[in-house]
Amino acid sequence: MPARSTPIQVFLVFLKLGLTSFGGPVAHLGYFRDEFVIRRRWLSDAAYGDLVALCQFLPGPASSQVGFALGLMRAGWAGAVAAFLGFTLPSALLLAGLALTGLGLGGGEAASGLVHGLKIVAVAIVAQAVWGMARSLCPDRTRAGIALAAVLVLILLPGSVGMMGAIAAGAAAGLVLCRAGSAPAPAVFAAHVSRRTGLAALILFAALLAALPLLAPWDQGFALAESFFRAGSLVFGGGHVVLPLLEAGTVATGWIAPDAFLAGYGLAQAVPGPLFTFAAWLGALMAVPPNGVAGAVIALLALFLPGFLILTAALPFWDRLRRQPGAQAAMAGANAAVVGILGLALYDPVFVSAIAGRADFALALTCFLALTLWKAPSWAVVPLAAGAGAAMSLAA
Repeated sequence: MPARSTPIQVFLVFLKLGLTSFGGPVAHLGYFRDEFVIRRRWLSDAAYGDLVALCQFLPGPASSQVGFALGLMRAGWAGAVAAFLGFTLPSALLLAGLALTGLGLGGGEAASGLVHGLKIVAVAIVAQAVWGMARSLCPDRTRAGIALAAVLVLILLPGSVGMMGAIAAGAAAGLVLCRAGSAPAPAVFAAHVSRRTGLAALILFAALLAALPLLAPWDQGFALAESFFRAGSLVFGGGHVVLPLLEAGTVATGWIAPDAFLAGYGLAQAVPGPLFTFAAWLGALMAVPPNGVAGAVIALLALFLPGFLILTAALPFWDRLRRQPGAQAAMAGANAAVVGILGLALYDPVFVSAIAGRADFALALTCFLALTLWKAPSWAVVPLAAGAGAAMSLAA
């Protein structure tokens, strides 16, 4: 493994990702794998699959939790904060700025084509991640079968419940079917979180979850923090799953107009980085103070904090658990299930929302070949695809 990084180095790497990672949480996991497993070799595919499985199973924004853990692994707590800021600030600042200035994306064919090109390149990014993870995490019939079973589970039971059920079922199947050759692996993912720190994070999470509702009637700032903290605590899978909770906490209470909520949701899908930065738009537009910059900061931190606290609580026990032979077998099955989950997500929502015809498919295939065979970096492929999408839209 390469030498550990400084927090500044971690920040710059994640800032690049925060500026270029379009396409939602599934695509973000593809960008992360390309950057940290393939290019930088910070960890192995197996360790990355373990971490993705854990973050998919916990409440909170899965891709941001993965980034937080990677920053923690490379540069300690300062690295974790640096990873969060680098990945989150570009979209958060953009959305808050648009809210404060009353501006939005310009209309026209070129703008819509630009966004469409970004959706198309997300297809290639996710396809690259699924293909690479399938080769390393599903190398035999047993684990390929577990991946297929995970797809079937999600077809029958879509949503976050089905996702957690598929991972749990994959772990159970791995415990029975993948014991051969499942000797403990080296600690390739070292989070360096003590049990005391993990328990402290869990206690803080529980205290905030209990105290904020009691404080909310006394101050609007606490009410704002409670609404977003509760949403971040209850959502599994992250991304779009949080939207009904945010709508109930902001539109139904009269804090945000329905049209403003929908406009912000559309903008959040058109910018890079985590969809949870939608909170910055909502916090800035609150009908009652704190709003503006203060509201954006409170909403943003309150929505992300629960997932990071729960992840911190789980990491020290996870790192010890994954070294046990039985746990290795269970994780082999869970990792295979993750491949199946990402494979289905490649089709829906990534492919079906991006590919509208033959030209779109040709562009997605070109991007996929550029990433996999021609070894082009994602930061170069993304803007070229966006420009191609704008050109295709103008030519239509």
